[in-house]
Amino acid sequence: MNAIASFLAASGLTQSEFGRQVGLNQSMVYQLIKGLRPVPEKVCVRIERATAGAVTRRDLRPDDWADIWPELKEADHA
Repeated sequence: MNAIASFLAASGLTQSEFGRQVGLNQSMVYQLIKGLRPVPEKVCVRIERATAGAVTRRDLRPDDWADIWPELKEADHA
């Protein structure tokens, strides 16, 4: 189960409700959950904020988050 699906299960939100919070339609939320599309960079930040950090950019883009947001990597070493 990916981070978005886990968050939805824990929060009780539907895909549609979550989508409205982060500016996506239900279909796009479904595609992100199923891994049919990568989570767009701007959407990662919105999801991290909407979930109060329960789902992070690192969770959403595990393979390239450090390339996209090098400041997060630097903060780990501070």
